[in-house]
Amino acid sequence: MTKAIKLLTALPQAQRERLMELAKEVSFPEDTRIFEAAGTADRFWVIRSGAVHLDQQVTSRQRVTVATLGAGDMLGWSWLFPPYQWDFGAVAFTDVRAYEFDGPSVLALCVEDPLLGLSLVRTVAEILAHRLETTRGKLMDQYTSRRRPGLI
Repeated sequence: MTKAIKLLTALPQAQRERLMELAKEVSFPEDTRIFEAAGTADRFWVIRSGAVHLDQQVTSRQRVTVATLGAGDMLGWSWLFPPYQWDFGAVAFTDVRAYEFDGPSVLALCVEDPLLGLSLVRTVAEILAHRLETTRGKLMDQYTSRRRPGLI
């Protein structure tokens, strides 16, 4: 299994400092919906403290938590890829403090500093790969625990 990657610690110091110039400190009280699936994705966050649940609407009345993010984790990657819409919803499970980054400003910085852009995209790709692997493992665990004895 891949190792969990933290965006700010994965970037080289000089690139991290440039990115942090765009950071804005924000907070979300417990139970605050941060974004909804299919909404406009124009920003991302790095969680400083607290926990965020990523969720998926499975019926008109039911949401399923697909991941829980905590300190150091990046929240939101849809700002980086067309059509710039959230794939999941996110809600603050506890009080959350985070750094917020404006997507278009970060993209402009990446054009200005291609090494930062490459490092950022590679790091986000590693984060996505880890989350995909983790989710696949959870799905396999669910599948094998629900399988009836004697059935292959």
